[in-house]
Amino acid sequence: MVATLSGWPWENLGCFKYLLYGPFVAKVVYSRFYEEAPNGSGDWYLHILILCALRGLTHQIWSSYSNMLFLTRNRRILQQGVDFKQIDREWDWDNFIILQALIAFMVSYMFPFVEKLPLWNIKGIIAVLILHTAVSEPLFYWVHRYFHENHLFTHYHSLHHSSPVPQAFTAGYATFLEHLILTVIIGIPILGTSLMGFGSISMIYGYVLIFDFLRCLGHSNVEVVPYKMFKIIPFMRYLLYTPTYHSLHHTEMGTNFCLFMPLFDAIWKTLNGKSWELHKKISSNQDKHGRVPDFVFLAHIVDVSAALHAPFVFRSFASLPFSTKIFLLPIWPPTLLVLLVMWAWSKIFLYSFYELRGRLHQTWVVPRFGFQYFLPFATEGINKHIEQAILRADRLGVKVISLAALNKNEALNGGGTLFVNKHPDLKVRVVHGNTLTAAVILNDLPKDVDEVFLTGATSKLGRAIALYLCRRRVRVLMLTLSTERFEKVQKEAPVEFQSYLVQVTKYQAAQNCKTWIVGKWITPREQSWAPSGTHFHQFVVPSILSFRRDCTYGYLAAMKLPDDVEGLGCCEYTMARGVVHACHAGGVIHFLEGYTHHEVGAIDVDRIDLVWEAALKHGLKPVSSIKV
Repeated sequence: MVATLSGWPWENLGCFKYLLYGPFVAKVVYSRFYEEAPNGSGDWYLHILILCALRGLTHQIWSSYSNMLFLTRNRRILQQGVDFKQIDREWDWDNFIILQALIAFMVSYMFPFVEKLPLWNIKGIIAVLILHTAVSEPLFYWVHRYFHENHLFTHYHSLHHSSPVPQAFTAGYATFLEHLILTVIIGIPILGTSLMGFGSISMIYGYVLIFDFLRCLGHSNVEVVPYKMFKIIPFMRYLLYTPTYHSLHHTEMGTNFCLFMPLFDAIWKTLNGKSWELHKKISSNQDKHGRVPDFVFLAHIVDVSAALHAPFVFRSFASLPFSTKIFLLPIWPPTLLVLLVMWAWSKIFLYSFYELRGRLHQTWVVPRFGFQYFLPFATEGINKHIEQAILRADRLGVKVISLAALNKNEALNGGGTLFVNKHPDLKVRVVHGNTLTAAVILNDLPKDVDEVFLTGATSKLGRAIALYLCRRRVRVLMLTLSTERFEKVQKEAPVEFQSYLVQVTKYQAAQNCKTWIVGKWITPREQSWAPSGTHFHQFVVPSILSFRRDCTYGYLAAMKLPDDVEGLGCCEYTMARGVVHACHAGGVIHFLEGYTHHEVGAIDVDRIDLVWEAALKHGLKPVSSIKV
């Protein structure tokens, strides 16, 4: 049975809950444009809306900062990642902002004078600090402590503690009852100061935003308070808590109950004895290398819109497969500006991580757009970035580094061959992962297939697919205008199977073939030559347009990570949750199997089945490629 006041009244409304702000907007508009003698209430509601927006922005900025691993990785308190379950649980973290906006609306009717507060009153700053320290801090301490008793904790406060890794949004993740009480705790200094005649608009803004700022600070999981400050002013440690201090409350729970001031934990003897030493240890680690990853996936930026699909931009957006969202359009211009600055000055940076069987897997990103890989003058710079990433991984002791997408482009660096030849003593294994990519595509074909049409037929993947299929007596129609390149591939096949490889130069040649393997982008007009019922398998980036309604289209080759993956909270571009591109999965298998060779250059056709079986053995699952 659900406990009284544990659920939110609007929890079933989804995104429609934001319509609760409608009366505020209506009142502001009416007051501004239709009231002949405005009484000031419109301004009060406008302040409520502005304050709600600023509160949301405060939490968002803290969330973004906490997830900027390239800045915070060495100051993280709890090392595990934030997974999809936690993100989903905290999805409606901002319910409390709506609640407190509605309460502020009611307060204006109970105490009409709040609508006519002055902009500034210095006495109000002093009064609100005194009331906060004398009333709100001890009141929160004891309420919080009582909420850790069996019944209250089980039915209410356990929800807040169900998030394993504190985040800024965790600060707002609690039951309706808890936020009603917290509203009283916030309201006492504000209303008390106003009743004394010292209230002001700036006092309300300042107190509420600082309150939220400190709540986010404590839940950020990043130690940003310097230990030196406490060394210079020792008593300061009792006046301001730290992220480390509050994280201990989340991990050990029986201590560190205070709101913001550890003084009250010291007074009532619930201060965790490890608080200061742990704070000192984490603060001193900020200039040191953190835990060394075992596996690195080296990706790159696709385009401006995809750049917004990052955990440090919008965590919730990054936790879903990428798709273009209209609400993101206004921030495209500043994003483009940032990316151009990154083009000039940025280095390889840490993007995300997860753990698999106790091993740390990280994604690093080359700060370059997809289109830049096709600019002749940018080639040298991109290869330099990739080379630096490989050498850094080698110095750190990384076991495997896998090159994503265009980072292993044949025209760019020969599928990674350039780096392996240049640095023959590399201990880190450089992998393009395309052996598993080929395996995924091949195992997605119908078992009884006897003919396929292949575009991009002489590319690295096209070559491997053609050679594999011809050995199984599948006729491969290889679309290429270069007879020389076709014959080169054909000669690699055993003599008895060479006849299964057929060069074609036009799409019309496939008008009776229902299995198309697309490795080079094709237009809707070119797709029109496929017969009804054709399935388009793909290894082309970007994916082709789903033009034909009488055909089916495959996704890019991908595999689902094993079920025991931990700390994964963002999707890999358009992939579903827990699903990664096959080249990423190929690198994972290279590491899990302990292969000692570099997987660069041409694909070894003899290893395709071996790598596929290894992937299945380690719990990776093939993803159905069919979409209508």
